[in-house]
Amino acid sequence: MYAAPDRMHKPDNELVDLVFDYMRERLQYDPVPLDHPGDGAHLREVLAGLLNDRGNDPADVLKLYDHELSRAVISADSPRYLSFIPCAPTKAALLFDMVVSCASLQGISWLEAAGAIAAENQVLRLIADRAGLPAAAGGVFVSGGSAGNLSALVVARDTARRRLGVGPEARLRIAVADQVHSSVKNTFNIIGVEAFPVPAVDRRLTGAALRAALDADPHPETVVAVVGTAGTTNEGIIDDLAGIAEVAREREMWFHVDGAYGGAGLFAPSVRERYNGIEHADSFVVDPHKWLFAPFDCAALLYRDPRLARAVHTQDAGYLDVLHTEGDEWNPTDYAYHLTRRARGLPLWFSLAVHGVQAYTDAIETGLRLARDTAQLIRDTEHLELLHDPQLTAVCFRRTGWTHDDYYRWSRRLLADQIGFVTPTGWDGETVARFAFLHPGTTMEMVQEILDTMR
Repeated sequence: MYAAPDRMHKPDNELVDLVFDYMRERLQYDPVPLDHPGDGAHLREVLAGLLNDRGNDPADVLKLYDHELSRAVISADSPRYLSFIPCAPTKAALLFDMVVSCASLQGISWLEAAGAIAAENQVLRLIADRAGLPAAAGGVFVSGGSAGNLSALVVARDTARRRLGVGPEARLRIAVADQVHSSVKNTFNIIGVEAFPVPAVDRRLTGAALRAALDADPHPETVVAVVGTAGTTNEGIIDDLAGIAEVAREREMWFHVDGAYGGAGLFAPSVRERYNGIEHADSFVVDPHKWLFAPFDCAALLYRDPRLARAVHTQDAGYLDVLHTEGDEWNPTDYAYHLTRRARGLPLWFSLAVHGVQAYTDAIETGLRLARDTAQLIRDTEHLELLHDPQLTAVCFRRTGWTHDDYYRWSRRLLADQIGFVTPTGWDGETVARFAFLHPGTTMEMVQEILDTMR
């Protein structure tokens, strides 16, 4: 006989205790191990037959996850994870993420989740203040920088269409440099606009280069927006935001800033001046699941004038009419392309409230200091060559005499020996090495151990 359908939703204290014990053990890892990539054939074998009509003993399923699946996942919260952009959530944020999941919050509307949204908006206000955005600024937490860039640039496109009095058939372009994030390029394909490429100057988009490119173009009026980057993913370079903002104001262009990785540097006094000009942004994205120590998935999307976003993103349906009333209403669904969403900003809110903002500043400054110290160590090592002075926490360098294959063999060996996860990257067509520092638990001893393997 099958179990009663509602049995799945009844309290099961034995299951709760089992999972809580596992979570408690995972949270106590110090440091978190890297683990290894998975082998597809082996994983298919251990998972075979697991999803069946009768179910399985929960202890057996959890054991399979712990012994097989979890160990085939490279842990982005390990202090030895120095590839891509790491994730180093605080324990407080991880714990509160469990609270949010247990609560089954439907975070789309003030009607359903006013308390959660009020807390999320408190964090958004903190970020907006650090960026110097006006009191009316506001937005929403989305899944990541890709979702944030897409949502913001749809608003940029439609706002331009209304201003110009044109329809979907009109040719519109958005100015970018070649270092812009790949999600911005994907967004252009999705929303039907073209890239207006601007030559980079010392790997940055500058106001002067933007102005020159527009002056040289026969139809500059079709360039309706510009994307500046506050911390390129590969190299951590911040564009000339002040110069870009000046041109955007002159030309009535929407100014979007992608700070998915680097935007958290707004909290660090040592680099804050590099972001000057961000206060003029019409939209801004920063991913707390990167350098603000929140769990996946969490990106903050802010608009200078949220009314423009509501005009684009508010979904119209009879069953949604009840959400749009007078008063304190703030419906996160009105500020991005989504409808259903989890209240993904709450773990960050809880952690900030528990630890205080200064602790975040200190942790961010730790990553910046690691990058500076590592750059100096590379300069002092004869067979290594620093490719740029780090502006933030990405450090690109080469090992003299190495080829593409050397870097990849080295990277695989590092991971196999659990010394570090450091993947190669590209630099002007050349394969090189790259560190990305975010985890405040990464030490210079770890960095030295990794560099020693390049002898």
